[in-house]
Amino acid sequence: MNEPQSTPPSDGIPDGSQEFRSQEFGAGSATEADTDLNVRELVDVPSVEVISRAAVMLMSSAAEKLGLGDEDPDTAPSRDLDEARRLITALAGLVTASVEYLGLHAAPIRDGLQSLQRAFREASAVPDAPGQGPGEKYTGPVH
Repeated sequence: MNEPQSTPPSDGIPDGSQEFRSQEFGAGSATEADTDLNVRELVDVPSVEVISRAAVMLMSSAAEKLGLGDEDPDTAPSRDLDEARRLITALAGLVTASVEYLGLHAAPIRDGLQSLQRAFREASAVPDAPGQGPGEKYTGPVH
């Protein structure tokens, strides 16, 4: 039996990535040259920007998983405290490991992290012991 062979994409991007790039940059509605102008080379992006963007993405996702995007977080269909815990812990690790490089960005990112940690504590039916909440092994207890 001959099974169809998967052919690698012509642009060297792993399967599925081209679809993401197409959605993200609106390929199909713009020419490839236009798309290339909108894409920054990773080598040109300063590390503080990469770290800050990763932190913002983790914060946004954690807020959604806490249901903070809905009028009533307690009944939000997107609420998932297990997922929120993971995201907050990842954010705490990132912030702790990179705080010396963040400069002016460090304070607002830390404030956002602490707000998410407090929101998680409030959302939990049985709050974690001090120092045991999401990310607190990296940040210390949040009250």
